[in-house]
Amino acid sequence: MKTKKLALAGMYVAVGVVCSPFYIPLGITKFFPIQHMINVLCAVTLGPLYGVMCAFAISLIRNLLGTGTPLAFFGSMIGALLAGIIYNKTKKIHFAVLGEIFGTGIIGALLSYPVARLLLGNSTAAWYGFVIPFSVSTIIGSLTGYLLLIAVNKATKGSLLTNHNL
Repeated sequence: MKTKKLALAGMYVAVGVVCSPFYIPLGITKFFPIQHMINVLCAVTLGPLYGVMCAFAISLIRNLLGTGTPLAFFGSMIGALLAGIIYNKTKKIHFAVLGEIFGTGIIGALLSYPVARLLLGNSTAAWYGFVIPFSVSTIIGSLTGYLLLIAVNKATKGSLLTNHNL
Protein backbone atom coordinates (compact mmCIF):
# COMPACT_ATOMS: atom_id res chain seq x y z
CA MET A 1 0.00 0.00 0.00
CA LYS A 2 2.93 2.34 0.57
CA THR A 3 3.80 1.99 -3.11
CA LYS A 4 0.39 3.39 -4.08
CA LYS A 5 0.81 6.31 -1.69
CA LEU A 6 4.31 7.07 -2.99
CA ALA A 7 3.10 6.90 -6.60
CA LEU A 8 0.21 9.28 -5.89
CA ALA A 9 2.50 11.63 -3.94
CA GLY A 10 4.95 11.58 -6.86
CA MET A 11 2.14 12.49 -9.25
CA TYR A 12 1.09 15.40 -7.02
CA VAL A 13 4.67 16.67 -6.91
CA ALA A 14 4.96 16.29 -10.69
CA VAL A 15 1.78 18.34 -11.22
CA GLY A 16 3.08 21.03 -8.85
CA VAL A 17 6.43 21.21 -10.63
CA VAL A 18 4.99 21.13 -14.16
CA CYS A 19 2.55 23.92 -13.26
CA SER A 20 5.19 25.98 -11.41
CA PRO A 21 5.85 28.39 -14.32
CA PHE A 22 2.24 29.55 -13.98
CA TYR A 23 2.78 31.71 -10.90
CA ILE A 24 1.70 35.31 -10.52
CA PRO A 25 4.35 37.69 -9.13
CA LEU A 26 3.01 39.82 -6.30
CA GLY A 27 5.67 41.90 -4.57
CA ILE A 28 8.35 39.53 -3.32
CA THR A 29 5.89 36.63 -3.33
CA LYS A 30 5.00 34.36 -6.21
CA PHE A 31 1.26 33.70 -6.09
CA PHE A 32 0.80 29.94 -6.80
CA PRO A 33 -2.74 28.64 -6.09
CA ILE A 34 -1.90 25.21 -7.59
CA GLN A 35 0.14 24.47 -4.45
CA HIS A 36 -2.89 24.95 -2.23
CA MET A 37 -5.05 22.79 -4.47
CA ILE A 38 -2.45 20.02 -4.20
CA ASN A 39 -2.25 20.49 -0.42
CA VAL A 40 -5.99 19.88 -0.09
CA LEU A 41 -5.82 16.87 -2.42
CA CYS A 42 -2.91 15.42 -0.41
CA ALA A 43 -4.61 16.09 2.92
CA VAL A 44 -7.70 14.17 1.88
CA THR A 45 -6.18 11.34 -0.14
CA LEU A 46 -2.82 10.78 1.58
CA GLY A 47 -2.82 12.44 5.01
CA PRO A 48 -0.72 15.05 6.77
CA LEU A 49 2.72 13.43 6.54
CA TYR A 50 2.57 12.91 2.79
CA GLY A 51 1.00 16.35 2.40
CA VAL A 52 3.96 18.01 4.14
CA MET A 53 6.46 15.94 2.15
CA CYS A 54 4.76 16.86 -1.14
CA ALA A 55 4.62 20.54 -0.18
CA PHE A 56 8.32 20.47 0.74
CA ALA A 57 9.31 18.71 -2.50
CA ILE A 58 7.31 21.11 -4.67
CA SER A 59 8.70 24.15 -2.83
CA LEU A 60 12.27 22.86 -3.08
CA ILE A 61 12.05 22.08 -6.78
CA ARG A 62 10.30 25.41 -7.51
CA ASN A 63 13.09 27.26 -5.70
CA LEU A 64 15.76 25.34 -7.61
CA LEU A 65 14.00 26.17 -10.89
CA GLY A 66 13.57 29.85 -9.96
CA THR A 67 9.77 29.71 -10.01
CA GLY A 68 9.41 29.90 -6.23
CA THR A 69 10.77 31.79 -3.26
CA PRO A 70 11.83 30.65 0.23
CA LEU A 71 8.46 31.96 1.40
CA ALA A 72 6.84 28.95 -0.27
CA PHE A 73 8.17 26.54 2.36
CA PHE A 74 6.37 27.92 5.40
CA GLY A 75 3.07 28.65 3.75
CA SER A 76 2.70 25.39 1.89
CA MET A 77 4.02 23.01 4.54
CA ILE A 78 2.03 24.46 7.45
CA GLY A 79 -1.14 24.57 5.36
CA ALA A 80 -0.69 20.96 4.24
CA LEU A 81 -0.03 19.79 7.80
CA LEU A 82 -3.03 21.56 9.28
CA ALA A 83 -5.34 20.46 6.45
CA GLY A 84 -4.23 16.84 6.85
CA ILE A 85 -4.60 16.80 10.63
CA ILE A 86 -8.04 18.40 10.51
CA TYR A 87 -9.22 16.07 7.75
CA ASN A 88 -7.98 13.02 9.68
CA LYS A 89 -9.97 14.14 12.74
CA THR A 90 -13.20 15.13 10.97
CA LYS A 91 -13.25 13.29 7.61
CA LYS A 92 -14.86 16.43 6.15
CA ILE A 93 -13.34 17.96 3.00
CA HIS A 94 -14.49 21.47 3.86
CA PHE A 95 -12.61 21.31 7.17
CA ALA A 96 -9.45 20.32 5.29
CA VAL A 97 -9.97 23.40 3.12
CA LEU A 98 -10.36 25.60 6.20
CA GLY A 99 -7.20 24.08 7.69
CA GLU A 100 -5.27 24.85 4.51
CA ILE A 101 -6.59 28.41 4.39
CA PHE A 102 -5.79 29.13 8.05
CA GLY A 103 -2.46 27.27 8.01
CA THR A 104 -1.18 29.02 4.91
CA GLY A 105 -3.08 32.31 4.95
CA ILE A 106 -2.48 33.17 8.59
CA ILE A 107 0.19 31.02 10.26
CA GLY A 108 2.38 30.54 7.18
CA ALA A 109 2.06 34.20 6.23
CA LEU A 110 3.12 35.37 9.67
CA LEU A 111 6.06 32.95 9.78
CA SER A 112 7.20 34.19 6.36
CA TYR A 113 7.94 37.65 7.74
CA PRO A 114 11.25 36.68 9.38
CA VAL A 115 12.24 34.78 6.23
CA ALA A 116 11.59 37.85 4.09
CA ARG A 117 13.42 40.08 6.53
CA LEU A 118 16.46 37.92 7.26
CA LEU A 119 16.94 35.67 4.21
CA LEU A 120 15.62 37.90 1.46
CA GLY A 121 16.82 41.18 3.01
CA ASN A 122 13.47 42.88 2.60
CA SER A 123 13.37 45.50 5.33
CA THR A 124 10.16 47.08 4.00
CA ALA A 125 8.00 44.00 4.68
CA ALA A 126 5.51 44.38 7.50
CA TRP A 127 4.80 41.45 9.83
CA TYR A 128 1.22 41.31 8.57
CA GLY A 129 2.10 42.08 4.94
CA PHE A 130 1.90 38.51 3.67
CA VAL A 131 -1.51 37.66 5.10
CA ILE A 132 -3.56 39.11 2.24
CA PRO A 133 -1.53 37.71 -0.70
CA PHE A 134 -1.11 34.30 0.97
CA SER A 135 -4.82 34.22 1.87
CA VAL A 136 -5.99 35.12 -1.64
CA SER A 137 -3.74 32.44 -3.15
CA THR A 138 -4.80 29.76 -0.69
CA ILE A 139 -8.51 30.55 -0.96
CA ILE A 140 -8.43 30.22 -4.75
CA GLY A 141 -6.32 27.04 -4.70
CA SER A 142 -8.12 25.40 -1.78
CA LEU A 143 -11.55 25.96 -3.31
CA THR A 144 -10.28 24.53 -6.59
CA GLY A 145 -9.05 21.45 -4.73
CA TYR A 146 -12.39 21.17 -2.93
CA LEU A 147 -14.35 21.31 -6.20
CA LEU A 148 -12.03 18.77 -7.80
CA LEU A 149 -12.40 16.36 -4.86
CA ILE A 150 -16.19 16.69 -4.90
CA ALA A 151 -16.31 16.07 -8.67
CA VAL A 152 -14.01 13.04 -8.51
CA ASN A 153 -15.87 11.65 -5.52
CA LYS A 154 -19.17 11.92 -7.41
CA ALA A 155 -17.64 10.34 -10.51
CA THR A 156 -16.33 7.42 -8.46
CA LYS A 157 -19.63 7.10 -6.59
CA GLY A 158 -18.02 7.94 -3.27
CA SER A 159 -15.19 5.42 -3.45
CA LEU A 160 -12.47 8.09 -3.43
CA LEU A 161 -13.08 9.03 0.18
CA THR A 162 -14.22 5.65 1.45
CA ASN A 163 -11.35 3.66 -0.06
CA HIS A 164 -8.70 3.70 2.65
CA ASN A 165 -6.58 1.10 0.92
CA LEU A 166 -4.06 3.70 -0.25
